[in-house]
Amino acid sequence: MSRESSRAAVAALLAMAAELDDSALLGVYQPTGPVFASARGSRLIAEDGRQYLDFTAGIGVNALGYGDDGVAEAFAVGVAAGLLHISNLYRTRPAAVLASELVRLSFADKVFFCNSGAEANEGAFKFARKWARQAGGPAKHEIVALRNSFHGRLFGSLAATDRPAYQEPFQPLMPGVRFVAIGDEAGAREAISAERTAAIIAEPVQGEGGIHPLPAEFAQLLRKLADEAGALLIFDEIQCGLGRTGRLFAYEGLGVIPDLLTLAKPLAGGLPMGAVLLTERVAGAMKPGDHGTTFGGGPLTARVALEVLGRVSAPEFLAEVRWKADRMARALEALLARPSVKAVRGLGLMWGLELHTEAGPVVADALEQGLLILSAGANVIRLLPPLSIEPADLDQGLTILAEVLP
Repeated sequence: MSRESSRAAVAALLAMAAELDDSALLGVYQPTGPVFASARGSRLIAEDGRQYLDFTAGIGVNALGYGDDGVAEAFAVGVAAGLLHISNLYRTRPAAVLASELVRLSFADKVFFCNSGAEANEGAFKFARKWARQAGGPAKHEIVALRNSFHGRLFGSLAATDRPAYQEPFQPLMPGVRFVAIGDEAGAREAISAERTAAIIAEPVQGEGGIHPLPAEFAQLLRKLADEAGALLIFDEIQCGLGRTGRLFAYEGLGVIPDLLTLAKPLAGGLPMGAVLLTERVAGAMKPGDHGTTFGGGPLTARVALEVLGRVSAPEFLAEVRWKADRMARALEALLARPSVKAVRGLGLMWGLELHTEAGPVVADALEQGLLILSAGANVIRLLPPLSIEPADLDQGLTILAEVLP
């Protein structure tokens, strides 16, 4: 089949039916609403031409919104080079430069690339266990996680995710995980042991758990207890990192430096990419063959990630995020006067409205009015607009939200 006929065949398949049939997709999601066909800036456009203002950013992925010219150019250059994939058996420049930039901008000495946030957390657990085994033997393998956490849906990351309903159908999961409530100093001291604990993992801002910023004092306590136990501290910044809080890395606002940090969602502008940042003392425990990835850090994905990282790390970009964050905070805090709103929490452009009622009907009503928002648990509205959102779009979305709140 020629290239032209192949393109025609694909176009014919996409246009085959007026009614979308997605029954062949495995039903692990319940997608609703319109069929989206294109997008630009902070707006999605459905097949019927209606536009929707997006306060989800693809669940925190589209930091630069949709149709960004810089991302498109980086992608086009990568495709034109013809080197979409070569595997990590060989060297390419984009991954090496991206790793160097992440090291320069952070606490880290080394970077491991993968394809998703769950993979990044799985990798971090493996690195921590290998390091801890050398330090304290096989007994020193446990992971301490926080109540209300979410770290992914693979066997290790799910084991460290405080969702019994998510875990139960897939038991037994990775053993050796203990949970501690945020602020429970006595519980943390009991759970973290020099003999047992390999690592502590925490989200600087809990996302799926309802938008709970980690108090700096408790983060500092976790760092202290990790040091006393000869354990590692992992920060999961998959949703809250790379500019989302108004700082490049969320840990910068806590006064705490981790030993490992995981990234994913916005890193490659919508292409699948995760990363583990780690110090030399942890990296020194790993040797070739201990871990691997076929696709992680591929040249096309890394090239796009370099564009994203360069943009979101710029001081003027982060200053704009903080300015928009203040604007958003004032509007949301005004909603506390509503009888339906119990609490408002967040940092940067990552906010949650805890309601006295179910969040689902508000999400549905917002969609009807042309605004995409998320829930985070049964009664929390989660707001994650693109970091590049225009002030007028931010204000319009907040106005629609106020209109649909009961």
